[in-house]
Amino acid sequence: MTAPARRVSSRLAAIAPSATLAVDSKAKALKAAGRPVIGFGAGEPDFPTPDYIVEAAVAAAREPRNHRYTPAGGLPELKEAIAAKTLRDSGYEIDPASVLVTNGGKQAVFQAFAAIVDPGDEVLLPAPYWTTYPEAIALAGGTPVEVFAGADQDYLVTVEQLEAARTENTKALLFCSPSNPTGAVYSPEQTKAIGEWALEHGIWVITDEIYEHLLYDGAEFSPIVRLVPELADQTIVLNGVAKTFAMTGWRVGWMISPADVTKAASNFQSHLTSNVANVSQRAAIAALTGPLDAVYEMREAFDRRRRTMVSMLREIDGVVCPTPRGAFYAYPSVEGLIGHTIRGREISSSADLASVILDEAEVAVVPGEAFGPSGFMRLSYALGDDDLAEGVGRIQSLLAE
Repeated sequence: MTAPARRVSSRLAAIAPSATLAVDSKAKALKAAGRPVIGFGAGEPDFPTPDYIVEAAVAAAREPRNHRYTPAGGLPELKEAIAAKTLRDSGYEIDPASVLVTNGGKQAVFQAFAAIVDPGDEVLLPAPYWTTYPEAIALAGGTPVEVFAGADQDYLVTVEQLEAARTENTKALLFCSPSNPTGAVYSPEQTKAIGEWALEHGIWVITDEIYEHLLYDGAEFSPIVRLVPELADQTIVLNGVAKTFAMTGWRVGWMISPADVTKAASNFQSHLTSNVANVSQRAAIAALTGPLDAVYEMREAFDRRRRTMVSMLREIDGVVCPTPRGAFYAYPSVEGLIGHTIRGREISSSADLASVILDEAEVAVVPGEAFGPSGFMRLSYALGDDDLAEGVGRIQSLLAE
């Protein structure tokens, strides 16, 4: 008798669901059921997309040319805008032909790994990491190799740690600064040292720069290609409009890469999705070519909330919270609470703690297991000031019992 055929491919069956989206979905479901849940899970600005971007989309929707297929790799006008934006914000020139416009940053992440990773290749993955990275690496046939930096290092890995993890199979390094989930920001000196190390050893760098404009306390955005120009031929830059312009739902991201990689990824996308929605691409052009005033206003609000959240978290016994200097996340260590009992429930992991906080305080946080080792929590401060204070206050009250 033959064995029954597998209904779902082993490749897709191995994918873990997005933990951050799962937490956000559960929080929204509880709220819909009438429970006063406050969610710190979603990594998206709580502001509306700026009006001038929306108006550009409305106008674009009325134009028949946007009702048709356009080049799979992106509108030429958007590629030009991305090139101009890269010069403005990153300080170096790129050829618009090196740009591939994708359906959000996640597609850029997946296609970057798919373009350069073969089975057996290892990808160095600084941890804590965004939950999608290891899944994208594995789907491309690669093996993620975690390199962990804890709260005592402000979640910043060193060249020495990367070198210790390097093997003859190391193909690439994922570099994310400012970081999701920790909010950590590498200094120009640290970034340059990592870039020079990658150049020396012929290691590709996939650099995720989507939080580039969300910086605080004098932190600098340090594009690795600007600091190590020779690295350009082995670097893929990932970015998008989602976080900077409160456009998570518009689904416009991009990758910038050497010509052969861009061509390979473009061929893949031509079969996978074809072009990104033209109305969204036109909106992205308006975002990238328009003023940054609204961005700075949002950043000011995030900064205020960041300081409130960190201050309140540090008041909790057993919690250690490094100061995030970028993005819109705090990533406290809760290792000091492991082994405690809260309302009769023993806490043996940060997943246990997150479950208790949701059930008992009606606050949704993402446990560290989603981003690497247990013992941590991610809280987004991209929500209203009152909800933020109320939510962290509930956690304070629960953990003070």
